[in-house]
Amino acid sequence: MTKILFACLGNICRSPAAEGVFRSLAPEIETDSAGTSDWHVGDPAYPPMIRAATARGYDLSGMRARQFHAGDFAAFDLIIAMDGQNLDAIEKLRPAGDTTPVRLMTDYAPGAGHDHVPDPYYERNQNDAYDIVLDVLEVAAKGLKAAI
Repeated sequence: MTKILFACLGNICRSPAAEGVFRSLAPEIETDSAGTSDWHVGDPAYPPMIRAATARGYDLSGMRARQFHAGDFAAFDLIIAMDGQNLDAIEKLRPAGDTTPVRLMTDYAPGAGHDHVPDPYYERNQNDAYDIVLDVLEVAAKGLKAAI
């Protein structure tokens, strides 16, 4: 069985949303999410993201932020980063000789119009920002499922 880890910076917006969206499409696949920083370890998903996800039928309520660590390479078959900065941070922790694929979420969404999943946490118009993130994630999750 394939095990997939979704990763962003704080693990309170994009990566839990990516996990929730993908889990709704492929509940048979084991998933988790993590952040490349330790800023929000133990925190639930950010309330505006929870609201936006809930409005679309995705449940993020049980998720708690955790930090990505080198052991995740051995624990998962595929690691999906939300942007290039997170991908680089993940690669810096790669153990020597490890071959676990690390990809961008948008690699699975060529038609979504984004080269990364935008970070809604820092956007001025946050309500729209969370919906934009979910739009990108829905397209990418379908592409990821098709690729598996």
